[in-house]
Amino acid sequence: MTNDTPPPPKTGLHPVFTVTNIQHKVRVLDGTKVTYASWVRLFKLHARGYKVLSHIDGTPAPAETDASYESWCEVDAHVLQWIYGTLSNDLLPRVLEDESTAGAAWVRVENIFNNNKGARAAALESEFNALRLGNMPSLEAYCQCLCEIVWMLKDVDAPVTERRLVIQLVRGLTSEYDTVASYINQTSPNFETAWSMLELELHRKSGSEESATALATPALPAAEPWTDPAPKAASNGPPRQPHPNSGYSDWENDFAE
Repeated sequence: MTNDTPPPPKTGLHPVFTVTNIQHKVRVLDGTKVTYASWVRLFKLHARGYKVLSHIDGTPAPAETDASYESWCEVDAHVLQWIYGTLSNDLLPRVLEDESTAGAAWVRVENIFNNNKGARAAALESEFNALRLGNMPSLEAYCQCLCEIVWMLKDVDAPVTERRLVIQLVRGLTSEYDTVASYINQTSPNFETAWSMLELELHRKSGSEESATALATPALPAAEPWTDPAPKAASNGPPRQPHPNSGYSDWENDFAE
């Protein structure tokens, strides 16, 4: 008699357990270099990829009597480690709690950055309007900072339209970008295109300055060909004659003496 019952499916290792260091995938949230909005996007991306998004999106946990509850707890503990492991030293004490789930910790982080939205929005608006290229180390840093402030404003329910972002981008430029700034105002490109136009202008000016420097540098005179130095003038005395009694010349006899 043959057994037609199919074998039970093999249970493999959950993908979450293959992550050995979450900081290689999600940068540490500090609220400055890494904004909350950026951290959330990266974290959710990896949570979805490793099949643990349900642990932070509000999906309820299985009942304690459910057969999957123990395995769920193991996975949830791992996600909780992800959250704690990607918080700065200043934020971690405000989120760390005993007997917490990943979902509860996720909400605590969210509350830190979303509480007092009105005051935060006002401060961010002021920072956004005051940002100038002249106060930044580079054009790239200036554009990136504008983007980060826009994302933070969105997190506090004060979104910025792309048109307003481009206007502020142009408004904060230095005078050396006046020509391309005027063109951006006339054509109203999106932010990425405007950023690229400014980078091209920067490269063009850098190339022009290098060429001008090369033209202004005086050329060194051509080196004269090397020639042997003139031979020493001959002595006015009579030429030295060989010694009459030997085959040596006078200088050889002198040396011998």
